[in-house]
Amino acid sequence: MNAPRRKPHPVVLGLILAAVVAASVAGFANNNFTFMLTGAAVSTVFMQSYGLITGRAGVISLCQLSFAAIGAWVVGWANVSDLPGGFYAWLVLGGLAATVAGVLIGLPALRLRGVNLAVATFAFATALDVVFTGIPYPGQGNYDFVQRPAGFTTDSEYFVFTVIVVTVIFIGLRYLDRTRTGGALVEIRHSERAAAAHGISVAKGKLTAFALSAFVAGVGGGLMAGQLGIVTPGNFAAFASVSFFAIALFVGTNNIEGAIAGGVMGAVFPSLLDALGVPQDLAALFFGIGAVQVLRLGGSQTDLMRAKRRRKKAAKMGSLPIPHANPKPLVPIRLRAPREPADATPALEVRNLSVRFGALTANDDVSLAVPKGCVVGLVGPNGAGKSTLINTVTGFTGSYSGQVLLNGEPVDGVPAHRRARMGLRRSFQQLRVPEQLTVGMFLRIAAGKSLSAEEVDEQLALFECPAADVPIETVDVATRRLLEVAGLAAGRPAVLLLDEPAAGHSSAETELLQRRLSEIPERFDTAVLLVEHDIELVRSTCDSVVVMDFGRVIAFGPPDEVLADPAVIAAYLGSAAH
Repeated sequence: MNAPRRKPHPVVLGLILAAVVAASVAGFANNNFTFMLTGAAVSTVFMQSYGLITGRAGVISLCQLSFAAIGAWVVGWANVSDLPGGFYAWLVLGGLAATVAGVLIGLPALRLRGVNLAVATFAFATALDVVFTGIPYPGQGNYDFVQRPAGFTTDSEYFVFTVIVVTVIFIGLRYLDRTRTGGALVEIRHSERAAAAHGISVAKGKLTAFALSAFVAGVGGGLMAGQLGIVTPGNFAAFASVSFFAIALFVGTNNIEGAIAGGVMGAVFPSLLDALGVPQDLAALFFGIGAVQVLRLGGSQTDLMRAKRRRKKAAKMGSLPIPHANPKPLVPIRLRAPREPADATPALEVRNLSVRFGALTANDDVSLAVPKGCVVGLVGPNGAGKSTLINTVTGFTGSYSGQVLLNGEPVDGVPAHRRARMGLRRSFQQLRVPEQLTVGMFLRIAAGKSLSAEEVDEQLALFECPAADVPIETVDVATRRLLEVAGLAAGRPAVLLLDEPAAGHSSAETELLQRRLSEIPERFDTAVLLVEHDIELVRSTCDSVVVMDFGRVIAFGPPDEVLADPAVIAAYLGSAAH
């Protein structure tokens, strides 16, 4: 029996197609058409820059063409100065110069978000317009044209060169997407709080996005200098950055096809309007309408198309999640005798912790301990202060009084992502699992450490999650919660704080979670603080239970004793007669 033939990878097919198109254009296209397509290729580089900063990291930047202007200026200066290395070295040098500018802009912008960040980056773009208007580009005065690289001096040959550069960047971005750094950027875009809880430095991630996107934009500016010979400030105007941002937002330039489509639109659409007798300035209006459409639909055109294709493929292959069969109600089980925590050393200790929001006291002098090797339940009615306690312990509350100790060492004043790296990990009551990732990539991100393929597969099998290459968007909510617990546990933290992990589960899924929670201390050497409204889950998995009401601890002890306490029943159910 013959082995099935493997289909070529889409990236390989894309590279072959790019080579064929480039060769065809170089051999048969006229100069005007070649020049336009070269402009489209250069614009694709700009779109790749937006795909990095906005498409992946979710950072609004309206100054990418300003980084391109820096790259073009450096290439022009290197050409006039006859710097050794030729155009290849000049192109990289321009990208590096833009990277420095990206870092310098990114540092003060780290505390800004949304509209404020957009205003700050646009202000930089406007200021750079003024600077470059007063400082002519090198070679502009005496028409000293940039010398193109050897072997690519004609227009058709230079088009091939730009296609090669575009392809190299695509390959680099694809590699980035497969790394934990790339996954971290996606998680920052999805939820900065979740990223910090997984040990990701949001500031460092955003700064990385600024630096990488500035480098790509700087390379694009250098390519434009090589295409035109001499550039002017008008080629990189601030308002052009806004138009390109709108295009990038509309088509989704974090995807290959989106970046190419955006590049073509940016280069060809204004010329098309001009041919139709429509003012080119209206191009920005069309692109802006497209960006508004993205906000309405909740995703770019290519993101939505990719999601639709993946769902169709999953449905065709029968890989969409199927609810667990549940022919009978869950019978609460005690998987083992409760561990004796009396002599255990605390993995986590909270001492006299109080949190106030104005006149509201959310936590009032709370003290508790989570011993090593134990599962401790934290229960109480809604509004009792449980989530506030977890937020404070893990570093997401600005100010509080009291002390939080991890393995006997105080962590007060330590930011959330550093507490996570120290071994204080958490989940969230509201699910924060980014749909753009695969199951395996999210597991690695949540673990906060490098995992081999075998370790990933073993962990997914343990929690009965889908295969590593399955897109999260095809996975149901209950399975995503199991996946989150699986990823956090895989990191083997000292303490794992789980905020209602059983929410939305069927009874069969709850039973699976019940078994795995009971095994976490021995299997992963991790203590667990479990916040849960499912009393039977708490009773069957926890070694001890802490009960809170109105921000205070009202009971602590073995599950059966505490949950039978009339005061606890009155607080939790509102009636001691239950």
